[in-house]
Formats: sequence, C-alpha cells, structure tokens
Amino acid sequence: MTVKLDRNRLVLRSCTIDPPLALAPMVGLSHSALRLLIVELGGAGLFFSEMLSVGRLPSENENISPYLSRTPAESPLFYQIFAGAGQDVLPAIDRLHALNAQGIDLNLGCPAPALRKLGAGSFMGDKLIAATVRTIRSATSLPLSAKIRLGKTLDEKSLVSFCKMLEDEGIDLLTVHGRLHGEKFCRKVRWDWIAKVKKSVAVPVIANGGIFSVADARKCLHESCADGLMIGRGAAVRPWIFAEIAQDLYGLEISKRPSLTEIYFRFIALLEARFQPERRLGRLKQFTHYYAENFAFGHHLATGVQNADSIEEASDTAGKFFEKSDK
Repeated sequence: MTVKLDRNRLVLRSCTIDPPLALAPMVGLSHSALRLLIVELGGAGLFFSEMLSVGRLPSENENISPYLSRTPAESPLFYQIFAGAGQDVLPAIDRLHALNAQGIDLNLGCPAPALRKLGAGSFMGDKLIAATVRTIRSATSLPLSAKIRLGKTLDEKSLVSFCKMLEDEGIDLLTVHGRLHGEKFCRKVRWDWIAKVKKSVAVPVIANGGIFSVADARKCLHESCADGLMIGRGAAVRPWIFAEIAQDLYGLEISKRPSLTEIYFRFIALLEARFQPERRLGRLKQFTHYYAENFAFGHHLATGVQNADSIEEASDTAGKFFEKSDK
C-alpha cells in the first residue's frame, strides 16, 4: 500500500486526491449530472457513485444505466458497492476494472431496510466483512475504501477493533460517518469519535456528516483530526461548497460563482445531457428538495417542482419562482 499525505493532497496507490474533499455516495443524487456541476464549480478532489449491488453490477449497461453514466471529467471516481451473504463479489470487481474505476468503496454503514434482507451495509457481520474485504483486496490493485458508521452503540474498544481489522485486511482509506447505525440526520454528529478512529489506524481517515459550510468544515477537521472531508446533503444544498472550502482551507484559486438561478438551470441542462428523458424529472425533484433551502420561501419552489409532470413544467415553475425571488 502506498499512502502519502500532505496539506493539500492524499495519494492512495495510483490515485491522487487533491484537495481531500469528496462527494458522498447518495442514492438519487451522486450521479453524473451533479458530479459534473460540482466539477464546473470546482473544489472537489474525489467522487463516489451511488451504491451499486454486486449482484446487478456485472449486467448493468453503462451506456444506458443512470448509475454507471459518467464522463472523463468525473475523476477520480470510486464506485461504491454493497454485498450480502452468499454473493460473489468477483464479477463485480471485474466489471469495475472494465469501467476504468479509480477506486472501489465498500458500503458498511447504510441502514436501509432493503439491505437488511441481504445482510449488507450496516447489517453485515464482522466475519463476512473481513472475508469480503480480503477477497476484494486479492482481486484488485485499485485503492479500496470502506464507509462506516460508529457502530450500534458508542463502544470505543469495539469501534477501534473493527477499524483495525479493516486496515489489516487491506483497506486503504476509511470514511467515518459520525453517527451510530440507524441514527437520523437530525442527531448531532460526533466528530470527536472520528478522532478515536484516526488515532487507532495508519490509513487515512475521511470525516463525514454534518458539513454544510466552511465553518462546519473547519470545526470538523479540528475535532476529528481527519485527513479529509466527505460532504453529502450539503453538496445538494450548495454544490459550490467544495469550492468555498477548498479556497478557504487549502488556498485553491476558484472562479467566481454563478448565480443561484444559473446553477439550477445548469443542473437541468446537465440532466438533459446525461440521462434519458424518463430518468430526469425524478432526479430534478430530489435535487430541488435540497437546493430550495437556499431561498427564504424555497418550500414554494420545492412543492412546485414536486408537483410537475414533466421536466419542462418543472423548469417553467422554477423560472417563475426565480423571477419573484430576490436571489
């Protein structure tokens, strides 16, 4: 394993992450259109795909699948996978090699009920996790990361032991979401518990959870001692947040930000460029749910777009809202 750290970059094997700011894997959001929008606004050093089933991945058609659609600009890109008991991960790893993945991420923290049936995500047992990581590590030379939560309860000994096991089995990078399994996003994130992981392992640690501003980023890095940050919902609310943090914390030169209206319609244009017509409206509605938080009466924008029956109707509704807005 080759790991190099400095103030602005992280090198994992053959992959350089510069700056150490990552877009989180989010269902319905971490797709090509949002990734490209963030590329244009600047500041992100790493992207993750939406989580992908190892069972379905080998047969997915990258030319039409909204989950695999990407451009060369969306790089480095780690594909996040989830696996359950009895599932063979090797065909999925072979497929990721064919897709020119820059890294592979194993989801070990998602509490979604659908994953419970598979024994995947946060429901995956430690022995299966160890075996799965070992199998993936033996099958690829790509950087291998894992995204975890703090555990079922606040148990430092158990958390540290689990993270050391992942390191021993060949994980190159750990992303730690600072909440327990099943805790809602309204629960205050425990960045100080991420510091316990950072102290216990030699591999780089990325902190995730509760980052919506430059001030949040500074506080998180201070409390977690992490090597970088992963931003989820905050990136859907403010896709330019990476640029702001990169400029403030890492001294990157960032171009002037477009207006809120320009960013929104650019996102629509990217949806139209990257997805088939039937794949666009749902993703616009999901994005708008978060983006509307930028406006004093944003609930009107979110509701109007949610009720639209076509992307053209949603675009028209948004245009009328922006005409009335003072932003």
